[in-house]
Amino acid sequence: MTDKTKSYILASLAVLFWSTIATAFKIALTELSPGQLLFIASCTAVGILTLISMIEGKLKIIFKAGLKDILMSALLGMLNPFVYYIILLKAYTLLPAQVAQPLNMIWPIVLVFLSVPMLKQKIPARSFLALFISFAGVYLVSSQGQPLNPGKSDWFGVLLAAGSSLFWALYFILNLKDKRDESNKLLLNFLIASIYIAIYLIATGGFGHMSIKGILAGVYTGIFEMGLTFYLWLRALKLAETADKISNLVFLAPFLSLVFISIFLGEHIYYTTFIGLVLIIGGIAYQKTGKKRDEL
Repeated sequence: MTDKTKSYILASLAVLFWSTIATAFKIALTELSPGQLLFIASCTAVGILTLISMIEGKLKIIFKAGLKDILMSALLGMLNPFVYYIILLKAYTLLPAQVAQPLNMIWPIVLVFLSVPMLKQKIPARSFLALFISFAGVYLVSSQGQPLNPGKSDWFGVLLAAGSSLFWALYFILNLKDKRDESNKLLLNFLIASIYIAIYLIATGGFGHMSIKGILAGVYTGIFEMGLTFYLWLRALKLAETADKISNLVFLAPFLSLVFISIFLGEHIYYTTFIGLVLIIGGIAYQKTGKKRDEL
């Protein structure tokens, strides 16, 4: 089997796993608070990433981490998974899964605008059009089938779901600057983040009853949203001939997710959800293709 074939298989598995997560979030959040779910998922991810590092013979590297590495992981772990997922999971408690999931997809557009102060890049005119297209999609998704009367949505939830993309984009930029081995970097990030989440739960009295169903959903999230799937995705990118062809597969996830949401959560999928999602992805695709033309 060629590296190219392996990369597509690994990437397809990652996309399939990620497409189930909106459903897993909603199931878990009927049993757990956002903090409880995140704690279980983060601890599970630590276990998975530790196992991967042991198999790869890289675990000893983490014990050699210097103060600079620890401080960087403390910052990255604060952004993601701690702050990012606390905000996103709160949004899932307020919105239908079919609304919360697409709204979080606008982070590539947010990334372009964050690149100005952080990476000293200029914003091309097309980025503003891409932003407009994607936010038109955000409006349609948020309208829940009533684009002329969008008051049905919980707008605080909409703000949280869309706003979480800011923290993911910020994490993405800082992570690009961190040149450490990816699997060990993720392990240290999640390890420190688990401490943050534990402190948060203690401070808020969040360590209460956790049902078996909720714990299992949290473990599933830790494996298939975070630990294992992150690793599969990174491996796919390394094996790929070009990262762009693989990275485009991730945009299949929100459409597959609607299938799982409909089947397992019983949500009626609004026509505005589908059209809005197409616009969100379309805005991102327009931004990406324009960037490629500029690089030619």
